[in-house]
Amino acid sequence: MHDLLDPMKNPVTYAIPFFILTILLELAALKWLDHDDNAAGAARQLKGYHRPDSRTSLLMGLGSIVFLTLLKLAGFFGYLWLYDNVAPFHLDTSAWWYWPAVILGLDLFYYWQHRFVHRVNVGWAAHQAHHSSEYMNFTTALRQKWNPWFELLFWIPLPLLGFAPWTLYVAFGFNLIYQFFVHTETIERLPRPIEFVFNTPSHHRVHHGSDPEYLDTNYGGILIIWDRLFGSFTPERQRPTYGLTKPVNTYNLIKLEYGDYAKIVRNVRHASSWRERLGYLFGPPGWEPSPLPVVEVRGAP
Repeated sequence: MHDLLDPMKNPVTYAIPFFILTILLELAALKWLDHDDNAAGAARQLKGYHRPDSRTSLLMGLGSIVFLTLLKLAGFFGYLWLYDNVAPFHLDTSAWWYWPAVILGLDLFYYWQHRFVHRVNVGWAAHQAHHSSEYMNFTTALRQKWNPWFELLFWIPLPLLGFAPWTLYVAFGFNLIYQFFVHTETIERLPRPIEFVFNTPSHHRVHHGSDPEYLDTNYGGILIIWDRLFGSFTPERQRPTYGLTKPVNTYNLIKLEYGDYAKIVRNVRHASSWRERLGYLFGPPGWEPSPLPVVEVRGAP
């Protein structure tokens, strides 16, 4: 537990200086090297950095550290119990293959967790905060949700497969670090073999697009192979329109993080049946009950 909470044992701690340096380099590149005169007016205006938007992303990132720490505490004991009492065997953490295996396994379950929170309304209510920015830059990577509990549920198979619980958090730290660097417009497509296997800025720009052809695609964390295997891959064909299909038009942190939960609560309270309540919770984002059929009443001949 001491090691779990020790920031010096968390790979993200060592990445923070590189996060700051990368943001500064991106700002410099956008200022002096970017000359996209072909972009439409609105697209040009929403390219780069916008101070209120970036400030909001940074504050959301700081808040997520608190909630993620609480989640670690809650999840660690549950994983440890499963690992000690249910797992049929324990994998050797000193084996040469262990760390590639746990990073690969976590990335696979991250894919399914990420797909779930995009396809199920109660999951999207938490995750939409990350997609609420209409800009794509390295501060957008820090715009994290304060409700990450679905990750706990999707990691349960890993301790059951014998992966030591503390290693899951280390692997997740590397997953987060990798994903920071795919939130940018300053990097075009990478060499084809890299684009085929790994999640790249091009793939992740698509994921953040609100264009109809880009919705619900490219869920991979480190590897894009999962999307290719499970039919959710879409290549970048044109510059995406970033943000939500229905813009939130606010920088209020509480509304950004919990506004969709408030909508769900209101809808569930006013629902007329259990089918509707379950639909508002577990239907796709934006789910609405089907309208009642119109019964035509004909007069007597």
